Amino acid sequence: MGRRGRAQVVGMSDKGPWGGGGDSGNGSGGGGGDDGPRNPWSLPPAGKRGRVGGSTSLDEFLKRARTGGPGGGPSFPANAGKLWLAAVAALVLVWIAFTSFHSIGPQERGVVTMFGRYTGTLNPGIQFTLPAPIMRVQVEDVQNTRTESFPEGSQPNLMLTGDQNIVDLAYSVRWNIKSPEDYVFEIKNPKETVRAVAESAMRAAVAGKNLTQAIGSGRGEIEAEVQTRMQALLDEYQSGVRVLGISIQKAAAPAEVDDAFKAVTAAQQEAQSNLNRSRAYAQQVIARAQGDATEFDKIYEQYRLAPDVTRRRLYYETMEQVLNRADKTIVQPGVQAYLPLPEARRRQQATPEPEAPATPQAQPTGAAR
Repeated sequence: MGRRGRAQVVGMSDKGPWGGGGDSGNGSGGGGGDDGPRNPWSLPPAGKRGRVGGSTSLDEFLKRARTGGPGGGPSFPANAGKLWLAAVAALVLVWIAFTSFHSIGPQERGVVTMFGRYTGTLNPGIQFTLPAPIMRVQVEDVQNTRTESFPEGSQPNLMLTGDQNIVDLAYSVRWNIKSPEDYVFEIKNPKETVRAVAESAMRAAVAGKNLTQAIGSGRGEIEAEVQTRMQALLDEYQSGVRVLGISIQKAAAPAEVDDAFKAVTAAQQEAQSNLNRSRAYAQQVIARAQGDATEFDKIYEQYRLAPDVTRRRLYYETMEQVLNRADKTIVQPGVQAYLPLPEARRRQQATPEPEAPATPQAQPTGAAR
């Protein structure tokens, strides 16, 4: 910057960036005379449009782009084409890296399609395919166990039994993917399909049972039947779904008649308990009778061998059993009779003792006679 520039900076510090009022009479900020400061946003006077400082390469690039090259169009540096090619090549490499290499987990499988047509299934590991949109890979978790609960929410799930009763059922279905290619292409909404099949199979199974079986002893049979029906129907659809199990969490009568059904259930349980006790008593009686019959058979065999001895032994054993429980008095000829002390003692204990007579009250000393 020359001497004139330094003079302008000094003048700006005294008069402001657009100059003072001055004697020039030019109040528009264009600068008064040659000695006053000028507007920093206005063009310099003719013949004085010199560059204050050097221009950068960016300024040169923008200037050439504005003014145009030799052909009248915008002018760019000579290596601009190489830069564009490098950028395009980098984008292509990123595109290939993100759409051609696939990491498949141990529990996953990748369904490969070429222009929308199924071509194969990728196993676990790092796999390579042609980039998208030529080939696309849809990864599915084949080991994840999915669970569908019925009903959704707190609403009752009423079903009709075979004996024209109504039961409220709450159950769940566990399933996973058996064939990923069928799972992807054969059914549109797998979750809705599984729920619809489970609902249909459960209603069909409950319709073949009575109320007692549905809410009691027949739960296991219903679960097994529903699983078999579901798997057969899903295989017929080629859905690629495997049913792992059915679990009934609740099987009861509707809330409106639940108390009455509880009373009926309690009565049935009591009847079953009484039946079990009667069967146990019958088994005891039968066992005792069989024991007596076996004993009689043994005695009869001995009786056939020695009738008199056996008859006398039976008589003695019977009299021993009878007399063992009775009070007895033994009398032998020529011997003084035995005094039945136990009988006398028992009679004495049974007879109440007489009350003692009242003692007359003694007269006081010195009383008149």
